[in-house]
Amino acid sequence: MKLTDAVLNKDIAGIKEAVTENPQSVNTPHNGLLASFYAAKGGSLEVNKFMVEHTLSKYNVLDDKKRSVLFYAVESGDLDTVKYYVERVGHSPLVCDAFGETAYEYAAELGKDDIVKYFEEYCGFSLNESYKNPIRRGFFPDPSVVRVGDDYYMVNSSFIYFPCIPISHSRDLVNWEIIGHAITNPRWAELKGLSGGRGYWAPDISYYEGRFYICATYRNNDGEKIVRKQMVTSSEKPEGPYDEPVFINVDGIDPSIFNDDDGRRYMVLNRGASIFELSKDGKKQISETSLLYYGDNKRASEGPHILKKDGYYYLFQAEGGTGEHHMISLSRSRELFGLYEPCPYNPIMTYKELYNPAIRRCGHGKPVMTPDGRWYIVYLCGRLLDGKYTVLGRETCLDELVWTKDGWCYINNGKGASALAKMPLSEHKFKAEECSFGKDEISPLWYTLRGRNSGLVSVSDGKLTVKGGKEGLDSALCESVLLRRQESFDFDAETSAKISHSEGGSAGLSCYYDENSFFTFGIALREGKKYAEVWEQIADKKILSFKEEVTGEDFDFKVVTRGLKRSLYLNEKEAYIIEDSSYLSDEGVELGKRFTGAMVGVYAVGEGTKALFTGFDMKNQIIY
Repeated sequence: MKLTDAVLNKDIAGIKEAVTENPQSVNTPHNGLLASFYAAKGGSLEVNKFMVEHTLSKYNVLDDKKRSVLFYAVESGDLDTVKYYVERVGHSPLVCDAFGETAYEYAAELGKDDIVKYFEEYCGFSLNESYKNPIRRGFFPDPSVVRVGDDYYMVNSSFIYFPCIPISHSRDLVNWEIIGHAITNPRWAELKGLSGGRGYWAPDISYYEGRFYICATYRNNDGEKIVRKQMVTSSEKPEGPYDEPVFINVDGIDPSIFNDDDGRRYMVLNRGASIFELSKDGKKQISETSLLYYGDNKRASEGPHILKKDGYYYLFQAEGGTGEHHMISLSRSRELFGLYEPCPYNPIMTYKELYNPAIRRCGHGKPVMTPDGRWYIVYLCGRLLDGKYTVLGRETCLDELVWTKDGWCYINNGKGASALAKMPLSEHKFKAEECSFGKDEISPLWYTLRGRNSGLVSVSDGKLTVKGGKEGLDSALCESVLLRRQESFDFDAETSAKISHSEGGSAGLSCYYDENSFFTFGIALREGKKYAEVWEQIADKKILSFKEEVTGEDFDFKVVTRGLKRSLYLNEKEAYIIEDSSYLSDEGVELGKRFTGAMVGVYAVGEGTKALFTGFDMKNQIIY
């Protein structure tokens, strides 16, 4: 208290007396904050210099929002103090807090124009010239990218969702739109009966002799004769349509296709980085599989990509498992089948709390070169709600990849994912993605489970018809549901439906992770009466959380989501509040393979039940 008072009073003599009496008092919190934070907020350069240079204050400490003293210096509005913390203490204005906000953005939020101008000069770009990570928010894991001319194309995992493997297009590496999918014929997908988290894993996109090639692992249910095999398909157009996929019966995950300068083609996949030769058309394995290099970290090596540059074969690998300590490591060899040496800067990407506490699980990346010779890398990440729950699933980040004179590379100076960075290229925004279901065919933003039965789910004149099937959402055979990604921790979603029922049938709105974790908010027919019901599926427990008798056929459904709290409205009246929806996350329950992401949409169950949904409005409350 004595030290805090002296700091608040900007009494350097008093500070000196307090720290002489008890040198460690600077590292004892008062009301949750160290004295250094009070000093920064006070904005006296003289006091802050004394604290930094003449006390035992620690400057790698963050507050409960994961903010450094620089945020407090910004709050003070004192430019000289801010400069001191940036230039002498080494705090970056591009480091974010737990919510993804940087000190640069915080200064703009507070209207500290002179500090914003200084940050612009120091960083070399204005906020209008910047982008934020993740660049693809919500369920966009395992990115792979290719450039053809001035256009960039990216694919991501889709697991049990149909259509399979979204293909996105960009002109600036930051703004993307979905233009197609690799598998759009339900007969080719082979998804029926698969448990959540199976299906199509870790796709790769490449370009060879005028065709786009997409490969991915098909992950079957446990216990099947073939659990993993590799899918390959191709098209002359990036958006498709793509050929009927072929499957190569080689075990492993995360395949990518490497085309060498001599025209020979290879598939690389795990364990470690294993390789075999492909036929010219990419459809057949024509050599035995052999190990190139297991990996530098020696744990869960996967997601291999090979880049040939300046006489070296560079091998990018994802290691450490897809949790918090995921990473990207690099090795190289003069010969494709030669000995690979690890990069001295490994891992070139991983989670670093001090620099970016908001973005974790950084790994599984693939590089791409811009037309002017610069390099960038897309990679997956995960953001935790309340520091615990990956509700949005694994997302996609972008950072510059800088090559060194000795032929290695690093990302963001080894500080993990950037929160805010300069736009790579001139910004090219697409038309805002529509929330509606589509006009006469289902919009590419929407997905069905395990295939698409047009007899159950169809769109006409912008209206969606969902007919109930035999199976409920807790079954791996359920198909009568239409879902889209949750892209923000906070969002509002609403839809209107005219529902006709069969006995025991139900239809309405759902927030869904997999068959083991979801809730439905709908209208059910029970013994001739209609009820508004909320059912929560949490692991092996099915809970009726709300039930109220209703009348009529036309209903308005709305969910207002703020973090883990989800408020449910029926006909504009609050019906029920789910206080804790943490089960809609990777960590939510311990059942099944959990690395997809939360979805939201509509459903109908029970043969004879039919719902006609009119519009779907979704407002994301994305701040950072």
